[in-house]
Amino acid sequence: MSLRRGMTALTVAVGLAVGVAACGGGGDDDTKPKTSASASKGGDSKPTAQEGQSDAPMAEMKGPNGLLLQVTSAQRDPGGFVTVNGNLKNDGAQRVTVPAGVRGDETEIVRHGMSLGGATLVDSKEKKRYYVLRDTDGRPLTTTGFSSLKPGESLSFFIQFPAPPDGTTEVTFQLPMFASAAIQISG
Repeated sequence: MSLRRGMTALTVAVGLAVGVAACGGGGDDDTKPKTSASASKGGDSKPTAQEGQSDAPMAEMKGPNGLLLQVTSAQRDPGGFVTVNGNLKNDGAQRVTVPAGVRGDETEIVRHGMSLGGATLVDSKEKKRYYVLRDTDGRPLTTTGFSSLKPGESLSFFIQFPAPPDGTTEVTFQLPMFASAAIQISG
């Protein structure tokens, strides 16, 4: 019962955070902002770092059709979960539809549309696999609602997992159709 209350509280917190982010900005539509969060130095189309992330990825994994997954952070949160952040980039020369396989094959996740719900963290030391957390309606706690990427385009993502024991700092990140990579959990 307390786990259900915790998941409900987590879902409400995530919902509020998304709501605040979606409502931000506002004001006079005729004025341009003085700085842009998505602008990069030198005119490149490189993605900017998300909060809590470094510029250099801690892991890069190649996928099908020129897709490149970059993990930039894996942060342990006090609520008992780990949030993995990064970018999914089309490194190819043509538009790529992100394969449905990245969402996994669990019925509950598949029915909620496109996501990175097939991701897992593997703790070799404890011999455990951690799956993407879900809210009370079964929706995966990860970036959702994407379909394709133009050449050079990046999609920032987050994925939340249950946290491994405090002593575990290195895990293997896996996403269907991509190579696996060891990542470090901080926090």
